[in-house]
Order: sequence, then C-alpha cells, then structure tokens
Amino acid sequence: MDKPMQLLVLILNKKECLDGLFDALLEVGVKGATVIESTGMARIVGEDTRSLFGSIRMLVDPDLESNQTVLMAVDEHLIDKVRFTVNEVLGGLDRPDTGVLFGLPITFFDGKVSKE
Repeated sequence: MDKPMQLLVLILNKKECLDGLFDALLEVGVKGATVIESTGMARIVGEDTRSLFGSIRMLVDPDLESNQTVLMAVDEHLIDKVRFTVNEVLGGLDRPDTGVLFGLPITFFDGKVSKE
C-alpha cells in the first residue's frame, strides 16, 4: 500500500441507481467495488418484534426489501470526488431512504489485485 487509502462503505437504498453510480465512479477514478446484498435491522425486526420473529418474517416474506452495500478501497485524494459523485448521482444523501456513506482508514492491505 503506497498511498493512504480508505474503505468507503455505501449502504444504498436506491438500487435502481447502481449502474449509473458505477459509471460515474469509474469516471472519477474508482477502479473497483464489491457489492453485497444487505438488509437493515429495522426492516427485519420492525418496532414491536424480537429477533426470532424477524428471522421468521424473512422466511415468510422473501420479498422483504433489501439494500446494496458497496465497498470501495479508495486513495485518499479521491474521497472528495467520490462523495460529490455519490451525492450527485443519488440526488443527495440528505434525502430520506437514499442511503448512507462513510469511510474507514485502511491500516494494511495484504494480497495482490489483478490489473486486468
């Protein structure tokens, strides 16, 4: 790891924006990302149920709405560009039910990434 990097985590509620977001992120220099389908605790459990009922609810309701969690390892000099791009494509993370974005410092990186 030559330069300081951060792991940017985007929990995206607006899944229909994912393709356009990736196109825009490639343009600003993001080289790759990993997408994980995810569901927030509030959507599973609800206000008045317990975790057992939340698990049963997922089995009974397979159409329970999910999110996409996007993980991106980004050089620190790109962070402002990525934040701006995410907000621009999604119409602003300050809008309800759009998503959240946060960054975590990467303190080490083991492994080799293919340049293909």
